Amino acid sequence: MADPIKKIVLRNGTVRYRTVVDAGHGQNGKRIQVTITKDSRTDVKNERARIISERAAGTFIAPNKITLGEWLNQWLEYKRRDVEATTIRTYGLALVHVHDGLGHIRLQELTEDHVQDFIDGLVSGGRRAGGKPGTRLAVSTVEGILTRLREALGRAVVRKLIPASPAQYVRVALADRKADRRERERPKPWTVAEVQTFIRGIERDRLYALMLLSLMGLRPAEVCGLRWTDVDLKLGTLETANTRTMIGNVQVLEKDVKTEAGERVLPLLSKAQDALKKFKARQAKEKLSAGEGYTDSPYVAVDLLGRPMNTRHLREKAYRLMRELEMRRVRLYDARHSCLTYLAVSGVSDVVLAAWAGHTNAAFTKAKYVHPDVEDLRSAATAWDAMHSTDEGAV
Repeated sequence: MADPIKKIVLRNGTVRYRTVVDAGHGQNGKRIQVTITKDSRTDVKNERARIISERAAGTFIAPNKITLGEWLNQWLEYKRRDVEATTIRTYGLALVHVHDGLGHIRLQELTEDHVQDFIDGLVSGGRRAGGKPGTRLAVSTVEGILTRLREALGRAVVRKLIPASPAQYVRVALADRKADRRERERPKPWTVAEVQTFIRGIERDRLYALMLLSLMGLRPAEVCGLRWTDVDLKLGTLETANTRTMIGNVQVLEKDVKTEAGERVLPLLSKAQDALKKFKARQAKEKLSAGEGYTDSPYVAVDLLGRPMNTRHLREKAYRLMRELEMRRVRLYDARHSCLTYLAVSGVSDVVLAAWAGHTNAAFTKAKYVHPDVEDLRSAATAWDAMHSTDEGAV
């Protein structure tokens, strides 16, 4: 058998040793051959043996020139199989920062120090060129970016492009998280009293029924996607089987609910049931008035001419009502937090709370959506008062 290791003499007289090893096939199916060049025959022999051994064990990582930015683009295309278009857009926006800061680095040359320095830089002053002056990324935003980067690099490990993820142990510093909590103003969801004030103040508004649906825990996309066929006004129930959300606040995307748990049947509040009956009757009158100018659509949320409303329309209407009532402005999605908090402190079980919210995990619902404020804690203070006022002899 011919010796696979060849002696090479360079023009300057230097002697090197070289061999070519078959290293399997790449992602595109093409055969991979690795050229090994060393100063001694023994070094070449050892390296050749290592590659053959690792290939047999399934642990060999073939050299490649793909950059992190190129891999992130491939990973996003792969993720399109598993997630919604709106989610892909969110992932892409998060990874813009990674493209800017690390995208030029070869994937196999990316180190933990690269990633940690990048994350520290985002926390200390992360802002893309052309962004609003003086703005910094919230720690929660940076952690979201890091999560996506970890996921993409984890996939690169699975595809044997790199031996291990350099982002696996990267974290936002504890001091930075504490500073962010101290310095960053976070909008607080409405209190129960504010929700009640808003409901009383909008009773005569045309979209009163839609606002009530938002304030009984439905997502804005669920409100806009609700069809009259999803509502049973006799039984007093509604089914959340359809959503109308937006991509980039411009393009409307209609789709089914995000998860199996999101597709649920909810009992209607008596106020909401009555409001929906009145809203349906009002739409019938509006159709007669508009005549041929009216657009027939299956949706509950429509304007005076029957045209479907989207989440931006709903949000802008809610903000306008808040201004008119001189109330603190909150997102309708934050009002959802208020509703779920109220249910939780009112003693609704975790299982029912998660089912109402459309979540599969009750712990997630409580961790992300339940935020008791000082008024919610009054019952605990009352309990303490009762304990401390107990007569000495009654203990």
